[in-house]
This record gives sequence, C-alpha cells and structure tokens, in this order.
Amino acid sequence: MLTPLTVTLAVAALVLAAWCGWAAYRDQPTKDWHFIGMAVVTVLALAQLVVGIVQAARGQTAAEGSLIFFSYLVGVVACLPVVGLISLTERTKWGSLTVVAGAVVLAVLQVRLHDIWGGGTGG
Repeated sequence: MLTPLTVTLAVAALVLAAWCGWAAYRDQPTKDWHFIGMAVVTVLALAQLVVGIVQAARGQTAAEGSLIFFSYLVGVVACLPVVGLISLTERTKWGSLTVVAGAVVLAVLQVRLHDIWGGGTGG
C-alpha cells in the first residue's frame, strides 16, 4: 500500500473532524465548505482505492488477505458520503458531529488498512 497516501488521508480526515468539531462547538450545522472538505477527503479515498486495485493487479497481496483489504477500502470510500448525507438531514450541530464521528472512523480505518496490508511492506 502507498503509505504516504494512507498518512495523508488520515491527516486530512482528522483535519476535517477538527473543522466540523469547531462548527459543532459553535452550534452550527455543516455548511457548503464542509461538504467541499468532505469531497476532497473522499477523492483521496478514491485514489487509495485505485492504488489498492492497481497493486492487486500487479500481484501484490495484503498480509491479512485481499477480501478483508478490499472490504476496508470500500468502507473507507463510503464513510464520508454516508455521514455527509446524514448531516444533510440533521441541520443542527448534531449534523456536524456526525461528520466528526465519520472522519475519526475514517482515520482509524487508515491505521487498520496499514496493518492489514502488512505495515506498508506489501506482505
């Protein structure tokens, strides 16, 4: 797995969590800028999915198995769109907190993906 992309995605997710957490602290719902931030993090997640597919096509395998690895990758890609949709239905600070929770989960999933891949060594 591409470790710099994994770290970048985790850091971007934590920055998004802090940003939406600040909005929730100020009793604000998610705004357009937050959704742009979610889109940026989601594009990074899509790039990570593509890298994972390319590496699997080149014969590299995850240490803990390809099925679990790709399951996590799909979960990473789906994480922020799902919480973004939920935050649209909850137009209070709780919508912002939903994004915070999703972004923190995404960052934790990055750590787990790194472990599944074999610590970045490719198995």
